[in-house]
Amino acid sequence: MTYLVIKWLHVLSSTILFGTGIGSAFYMLLTSLGRDPRTIARVTKLVVLADWLFTTPTAIIQPATGFYLVHLANMPLASRWLAWSIALYVLAIACWLPVVFLQMRLAASARVSAETGGSLTAAYWRMLWIWVALGALAFFAFLGIFWLMVTKLA
Repeated sequence: MTYLVIKWLHVLSSTILFGTGIGSAFYMLLTSLGRDPRTIARVTKLVVLADWLFTTPTAIIQPATGFYLVHLANMPLASRWLAWSIALYVLAIACWLPVVFLQMRLAASARVSAETGGSLTAAYWRMLWIWVALGALAFFAFLGIFWLMVTKLA
Protein backbone atom coordinates (compact mmCIF):
# COMPACT_ATOMS: atom_id res chain seq x y z
CA MET A 1 0.00 0.00 0.00
CA THR A 2 2.77 2.45 0.92
CA TYR A 3 4.48 1.89 -2.43
CA LEU A 4 1.30 2.65 -4.38
CA VAL A 5 0.56 5.81 -2.37
CA ILE A 6 4.11 7.11 -2.90
CA LYS A 7 3.96 6.18 -6.58
CA TRP A 8 0.63 8.04 -6.90
CA LEU A 9 2.17 11.12 -5.23
CA HIS A 10 5.16 10.87 -7.56
CA VAL A 11 3.01 10.67 -10.69
CA LEU A 12 0.64 13.39 -9.45
CA SER A 13 3.46 15.79 -8.61
CA SER A 14 5.20 15.12 -11.94
CA THR A 15 1.94 15.93 -13.70
CA ILE A 16 1.58 19.19 -11.77
CA LEU A 17 5.24 20.09 -12.36
CA PHE A 18 5.06 19.41 -16.09
CA GLY A 19 1.60 20.92 -16.56
CA THR A 20 2.42 24.10 -14.68
CA GLY A 21 5.60 24.47 -16.72
CA ILE A 22 3.87 24.07 -20.06
CA GLY A 23 0.92 26.27 -19.09
CA SER A 24 3.11 29.03 -17.70
CA ALA A 25 5.41 28.95 -20.71
CA PHE A 26 2.49 29.06 -23.13
CA TYR A 27 0.81 32.07 -21.52
CA MET A 28 3.98 33.99 -20.78
CA LEU A 29 5.45 33.55 -24.27
CA LEU A 30 2.24 34.35 -26.14
CA THR A 31 1.52 37.31 -23.89
CA SER A 32 5.05 38.63 -24.44
CA LEU A 33 4.68 38.30 -28.20
CA GLY A 34 1.58 40.53 -27.90
CA ARG A 35 3.96 43.31 -26.73
CA ASP A 36 1.49 44.99 -24.35
CA PRO A 37 3.51 45.84 -21.20
CA ARG A 38 0.40 46.09 -18.97
CA THR A 39 -0.83 42.63 -19.91
CA ILE A 40 2.68 41.18 -19.73
CA ALA A 41 3.20 42.69 -16.27
CA ARG A 42 0.02 40.99 -15.00
CA VAL A 43 0.71 37.61 -16.62
CA THR A 44 4.38 37.42 -15.61
CA LYS A 45 3.41 38.25 -12.03
CA LEU A 46 0.98 35.29 -12.11
CA VAL A 47 3.59 33.01 -13.69
CA VAL A 48 5.99 33.82 -10.85
CA LEU A 49 3.22 33.08 -8.34
CA ALA A 50 2.45 29.75 -10.07
CA ASP A 51 6.12 28.82 -9.86
CA TRP A 52 6.20 29.41 -6.11
CA LEU A 53 2.84 27.71 -5.46
CA PHE A 54 3.10 24.71 -7.78
CA THR A 55 6.52 24.22 -9.33
CA THR A 56 8.66 24.70 -6.23
CA PRO A 57 6.85 22.15 -4.02
CA THR A 58 6.64 19.57 -6.81
CA ALA A 59 10.31 20.08 -7.71
CA ILE A 60 11.07 19.04 -4.12
CA ILE A 61 8.47 16.25 -3.96
CA GLN A 62 9.76 14.61 -7.16
CA PRO A 63 13.21 13.55 -5.94
CA ALA A 64 11.90 12.76 -2.45
CA THR A 65 9.21 10.39 -3.72
CA GLY A 66 11.45 9.07 -6.50
CA PHE A 67 14.28 8.08 -4.18
CA TYR A 68 11.79 6.62 -1.70
CA LEU A 69 10.25 4.51 -4.48
CA VAL A 70 13.73 3.31 -5.44
CA HIS A 71 14.33 2.38 -1.81
CA LEU A 72 10.97 0.60 -1.41
CA ALA A 73 11.48 -1.38 -4.63
CA ASN A 74 15.14 -2.17 -3.84
CA MET A 75 16.19 -0.77 -7.22
CA PRO A 76 19.87 -0.12 -7.75
CA LEU A 77 20.62 3.57 -8.30
CA ALA A 78 23.11 2.43 -10.92
CA SER A 79 20.30 1.22 -13.21
CA ARG A 80 20.90 2.99 -16.50
CA TRP A 81 17.33 4.27 -16.85
CA LEU A 82 17.42 5.60 -13.30
CA ALA A 83 20.85 7.21 -13.69
CA TRP A 84 19.67 8.90 -16.90
CA SER A 85 16.45 10.03 -15.21
CA ILE A 86 18.42 11.59 -12.36
CA ALA A 87 20.83 13.30 -14.77
CA LEU A 88 17.95 14.70 -16.82
CA TYR A 89 16.21 15.89 -13.65
CA VAL A 90 19.36 17.69 -12.53
CA LEU A 91 19.57 19.31 -15.99
CA ALA A 92 15.90 20.36 -15.86
CA ILE A 93 16.23 21.88 -12.39
CA ALA A 94 19.50 23.58 -13.38
CA CYS A 95 17.52 25.23 -16.20
CA TRP A 96 14.52 26.02 -14.00
CA LEU A 97 16.40 27.83 -11.20
CA PRO A 98 17.65 30.68 -13.43
CA VAL A 99 14.23 30.76 -15.12
CA VAL A 100 12.60 31.62 -11.78
CA PHE A 101 14.85 34.65 -11.39
CA LEU A 102 14.47 35.61 -15.05
CA GLN A 103 10.68 35.55 -14.62
CA MET A 104 10.93 37.92 -11.66
CA ARG A 105 13.17 40.26 -13.67
CA LEU A 106 10.86 40.03 -16.69
CA ALA A 107 7.86 40.86 -14.49
CA ALA A 108 9.67 43.86 -12.98
CA SER A 109 10.78 45.10 -16.39
CA ALA A 110 7.26 44.80 -17.84
CA ARG A 111 5.82 46.55 -14.77
CA VAL A 112 8.20 49.51 -15.24
CA SER A 113 7.32 49.71 -18.95
CA ALA A 114 3.61 49.60 -18.09
CA GLU A 115 3.93 52.29 -15.39
CA THR A 116 5.94 54.64 -17.60
CA GLY A 117 3.92 53.98 -20.73
CA GLY A 118 7.04 52.86 -22.55
CA SER A 119 7.68 49.82 -24.66
CA LEU A 120 9.50 46.73 -23.54
CA THR A 121 13.26 47.17 -23.45
CA ALA A 122 15.88 45.30 -25.44
CA ALA A 123 16.96 43.76 -22.13
CA TYR A 124 13.44 42.34 -21.71
CA TRP A 125 13.66 40.59 -25.08
CA ARG A 126 17.16 39.23 -24.38
CA MET A 127 15.99 37.83 -21.03
CA LEU A 128 12.87 36.37 -22.65
CA TRP A 129 14.85 34.44 -25.27
CA ILE A 130 17.20 33.09 -22.59
CA TRP A 131 14.05 32.09 -20.65
CA VAL A 132 12.70 30.33 -23.77
CA ALA A 133 15.98 28.48 -24.39
CA LEU A 134 16.27 27.29 -20.79
CA GLY A 135 12.59 26.34 -20.73
CA ALA A 136 12.95 24.32 -23.94
CA LEU A 137 15.92 22.41 -22.49
CA ALA A 138 13.96 21.66 -19.32
CA PHE A 139 10.91 20.62 -21.37
CA PHE A 140 12.88 18.06 -23.39
CA ALA A 141 14.64 16.82 -20.26
CA PHE A 142 11.24 16.19 -18.64
CA LEU A 143 9.98 14.42 -21.77
CA GLY A 144 13.02 12.15 -21.55
CA ILE A 145 12.34 11.45 -17.88
CA PHE A 146 8.72 10.53 -18.61
CA TRP A 147 9.88 8.16 -21.35
CA LEU A 148 12.42 6.53 -19.04
CA MET A 149 9.95 6.22 -16.15
CA VAL A 150 7.44 4.44 -18.38
CA THR A 151 9.80 2.24 -20.41
CA LYS A 152 12.69 1.81 -17.96
CA LEU A 153 14.97 1.79 -21.03
CA ALA A 154 18.44 3.24 -21.42
